[in-house]
Amino acid sequence: METNGIGVHLPAVVTLDDLAAMNRASKYGHRFELSPEGALSVTPLPDSEHAAVASRLVGWLAIAGWPPEQLLQAAGIRLAGPEGSGGRIPDLTVWARPQPPSTWLPLADLLLVVEIVSPGSKPIDELVKLREYARAGIRRYWMVDRDVAQTVTLHLLGAGDTYEVAAKMPLAWLLRTPHLPTTTSAAEESQPSRRARRASSFSATTCSRLA
Repeated sequence: METNGIGVHLPAVVTLDDLAAMNRASKYGHRFELSPEGALSVTPLPDSEHAAVASRLVGWLAIAGWPPEQLLQAAGIRLAGPEGSGGRIPDLTVWARPQPPSTWLPLADLLLVVEIVSPGSKPIDELVKLREYARAGIRRYWMVDRDVAQTVTLHLLGAGDTYEVAAKMPLAWLLRTPHLPTTTSAAEESQPSRRARRASSFSATTCSRLA
């Protein structure tokens, strides 16, 4: 089995370079992630329903004018830990501006993380990542369940680095809400003050329309 082969060669301390190599070498599409404390997790290849949900969300944002380079699927993010860095691979991330090429992106321009729950990822998405993303200061975390309604829970970062549920609704309802604010021009986006206002606008508009 693939996991047995990895276990034989697993280093004593897994780094983000090791994690990237494990993901590249996976023959069966497993997703390897590392918590900020150094705990390794493995989830199976997402199914077609998972892919369809991601596509619907990306399409909704793209119609609103978000550039594709700011809507990233399965892009790695770096989470600071007590003795190193962890690496998570969210299903979808939305960014205030295009990111430079990197396997593990920093969080400075990250506006939103979306995880689509799969049977193999449910405990991690609902409990572990909820805490990790909040502690990392990620402003918004949306989680799409795999129930009949494909319920979306919209978490907003509150006091004490914990999330509060701002709204909860079927995916179909979310996709019928007014679109999130579109991007500014490339010249405006390059100005730090514009980027800061854009991030603030994203949070305020989403909260007022979906809360």
